Amino acid sequence: MTTRPPRPVPPHAPWADAWQTIGVTGTNGKTTTTHFVGAALRASGRSVYTLTTVDRTLDGAPLEFPRSLQGLFDSLAHAHDRGCRHAALEVTSRALALGHAKRWRFDIGVFTNLSPEHLHTHGSWEHYLASKAQLFIHLGPGQTAVLNARDPASLLLDQAIPGDVTRRWFSVPSRGEAVHAADLEARAVEVSREGTTITLAPSPLAEALGGALELQMIGEIFAENALAAAAATLAAGVPGEAVARGLASCPRSRGRFELLARRPTVAVDYAHTPDALARTCDTARRLAGDRAVIMVFGAGGDTDPGKRAPMGEAAGSRADLVILTTDNARGEDPAAIAAALEVGCRRGGRARVVIELDRARAIERALAEAGEDDVIVIAGKGHEEGQTIAGVTAAFSDHEVVATLLGAAPRERST
Repeated sequence: MTTRPPRPVPPHAPWADAWQTIGVTGTNGKTTTTHFVGAALRASGRSVYTLTTVDRTLDGAPLEFPRSLQGLFDSLAHAHDRGCRHAALEVTSRALALGHAKRWRFDIGVFTNLSPEHLHTHGSWEHYLASKAQLFIHLGPGQTAVLNARDPASLLLDQAIPGDVTRRWFSVPSRGEAVHAADLEARAVEVSREGTTITLAPSPLAEALGGALELQMIGEIFAENALAAAAATLAAGVPGEAVARGLASCPRSRGRFELLARRPTVAVDYAHTPDALARTCDTARRLAGDRAVIMVFGAGGDTDPGKRAPMGEAAGSRADLVILTTDNARGEDPAAIAAALEVGCRRGGRARVVIELDRARAIERALAEAGEDDVIVIAGKGHEEGQTIAGVTAAFSDHEVVATLLGAAPRERST
C-alpha cells in the first residue's frame, strides 16, 4: 500500500481524510470555474459536493445549510454520509483570511486572476493577495497549484508556494502578455450566441482533452475559467474525455453573461470590477459586430471607491451607450457613485453616457433605445435578488425586471 506523504493541514474530522478537494480563488471567475470543476468531476462518475457564492449542491441537488464555517462542515458531513468524497469549493479572500485553509484540507488550489477588490476589507492589495495565497501555501507535498500564466500575481504566488507542490499553468491570450509558459493554452477562442469554442495549443494536456473544448457559456472569460478547471480536474485524475464532456454539459451559470432575450440580445452579468466589466463589454462587442452595445451598470457603495472611474472607463471605451444607475449603494449617495463612474466613462471616449438612478427605469430605457440586433448587458448584480439603498434592502432582480418589461418568463426567449 502506498503511504501518502504528511500533509500540513490535519483532517477536520476522521471521516474527512478520505476527501479530495479542489479549491478555487481569485478576483473574477471563481463561481464559474467551480461549477466547471464540479461538472467535470461528475462526468467521470464521481459524487461531488459543490459550494459557490450562488449555490451549494450535492450532485446538482441543492443543500440547505447555514452560510457559515460550521454550516460548511455540517453539509460536508451530510455529503460524506451519502457516499460523497469529492468537493469543488469556491474560496473567498475573506474566508482564507479567517483561516479556512487551515481548517479544511485542500488537494488542489486554483487561482483565476487578481485585480483590486475588497480593499475595504483587507486594507491593502498586499493583504488581499496574501489572503488568496493561504489556499496554496497550505497544500501538501505532491499536491497541485493551478495558476494563470498571464496574470503577474501568479508569479508572486509561485514564489510563496512550497517547492514540493506541483504547478500547472493555463493561458488565454485575451488576459494579456504571458508571464510564464503554459501547460494548457488556448490558441483561439470563438464566441457566439450559442456558446464558446476553444481551440487548444498542442501539449500533453491539450491532447488528453482532444485538442478543443466546447462550452455552453458565452464569452472569452469562460474559456479562461474552463482551462483552469480542466487543468485542475486532470490533476485530480479525471480522464480527459470526461473533463471535456463535463465542461460541454455544464449549464450556463445564473447571472454570468446569462442571455434573457435575443432580439435585442439582453444579457445579465455579475461583472463589478474594471477587469470583469471590460471582458463583459468585449464579449458584447463580439456578439454585436457592427451593431450597438448598450451597458447598464452601477457600483456598490461603502466599498472600493477607487475602482469606479476605471469601471467607467472600461465601459466608456467599448460600449456605444452607457446608462449609469444604482447598484447596492448601501450607505452612500447613489448620485455621487454615478458621478464617479461618469468621470471614467467620459474618459473612455466612445460611449454616449446617460444617468438614470432608478435601476428598473435604466433597464427600461436600454430596451427602448435598442435596435433588434443590438446587445444590452445589465451588469453588476447578476444572480442577486435584492438591492440595498440607504441601509434598507428591498427585493430587486434584474431578471424579473427584464421579464416584466418584455412580457416573458424570466428565462431566455427564442427568436
